[in-house]
Amino acid sequence: MEISGMISAVIIGIIIGVLGRLVVPGRQRIGIVWTILVGILAAFIGAAIAHALNVDDTNGVDWIEWLIQVGLAAVGVAALDRAKSRR
Repeated sequence: MEISGMISAVIIGIIIGVLGRLVVPGRQRIGIVWTILVGILAAFIGAAIAHALNVDDTNGVDWIEWLIQVGLAAVGVAALDRAKSRR
């Protein structure tokens, strides 16, 4: 992966993290930095899953890949929030 691909993955990860946080109901007790990190991780894992399912390269917008990534980000935000609230 080239540097431009890494930079775009980070930017998309930020967007994915914010969307994942919006999907989770209620108030989350995690900061924006954790949200961004979860989004970046969800973007990379979601892209790998979409590639494995062969839905990563379609004509137009890859909606299935985006849904996978946002879903992973929502799960990650909810899990991190739950782990932080138990402390």
